[in-house]
Amino acid sequence: MESLVEAVSSGRLGGRVKELRKARGLTLDGLSGMSGVSRAMISKLERGEKSPTLVVAAKLAEGFGVSLSQLVGVEEKKEVIVVGRDRRMVMRDPETGFERHLLSPSFGGRALEFIKNIVPEGGSSGEFPPHREGVEEYISVEKGRLRAVVGGEELFLEEGDSIYFEADSPHSFDNAGEGECHYYLVIDSKGS
Repeated sequence: MESLVEAVSSGRLGGRVKELRKARGLTLDGLSGMSGVSRAMISKLERGEKSPTLVVAAKLAEGFGVSLSQLVGVEEKKEVIVVGRDRRMVMRDPETGFERHLLSPSFGGRALEFIKNIVPEGGSSGEFPPHREGVEEYISVEKGRLRAVVGGEELFLEEGDSIYFEADSPHSFDNAGEGECHYYLVIDSKGS
């Protein structure tokens, strides 16, 4: 199974965006209005001319009303699923080096996602758009120091610290220490 990085770099994400857009009867302008991503950028993604940043992909997912993992790929639902290290979906933002490792299965309709994020020294996730009302996020810092900005409020988290927030406002995460910062993220969409 290919990684998320391979899926994105091979232009498959653009094909998935086009497939979802057409299935929902949306024009490029319509998707642009719903996601906040320019019509030109969506067109380039769909043609495989450009790979999206993590934030652009997240904005498109929100525009479609799906999770980022659901936008990128779907696995068959089974009773017990092992997500081996080599099958883990990994997205690395080419501009910032920010990495997102999906630790939970990625089949459609999941209300819960378990993710490990790695932020390089001096790096940032970029600003994520607000999720739909009812989406909650839980974060726990495994390594390093994390600066979280949630709805304009700045918080600093040390190793072992955790935070919960309703994710219906813009949010971003920066490495505020030396070396890499690793944190776990759970996104709960059940309430949305």
